[in-house]
Amino acid sequence: MAAGVSAGQLALVSGISSSMLSRIERGLVSPSVETLERLAQGLHVPVSRFFSDQARRTDFCHVRAGRGVLVDRIGAVADYRYELLGHLLSGNLFVEPYLVTLLPGADPYVTFQHPGLKFLYFLSGEVRYRYGAKVVEVRAGDSLLFDATALHGIEAIQAQPVSYLSVVFTLRE
Repeated sequence: MAAGVSAGQLALVSGISSSMLSRIERGLVSPSVETLERLAQGLHVPVSRFFSDQARRTDFCHVRAGRGVLVDRIGAVADYRYELLGHLLSGNLFVEPYLVTLLPGADPYVTFQHPGLKFLYFLSGEVRYRYGAKVVEVRAGDSLLFDATALHGIEAIQAQPVSYLSVVFTLRE
């Protein structure tokens, strides 16, 4: 039984009979919404847990250190190196996690603009980052989260090497 609870204990805390629980488990009866609510409360889970297909989910990705895919991004700025750190195959949310490294010849670039939300976490270096009319000083350990439809990017590189985690979230069409 799930959650480390025996069938008898679940029936007791849910207020349903053991025989009814057994018939539900074997697919002999379809429980009412009320019964599902009581079972969910007994298991301390949301009712939606009963409707998710956990065995068929494909949105898990493991990328070992240094094994991300180097990506030539369309319109990428020269000497900005993008290493794709994962991908999702299902769902309505498209997520692009990159390790971005500015190579020695990289120049500031403040006209990135695209759909979605962007999260940046700086791993090394110091830069001045522009978001629309706002400019902030960022260094290792700092993070930014913003709507990526506004113009944004590194306005000045103050200390190298510069690397950061960039995660863009957009809805699939």
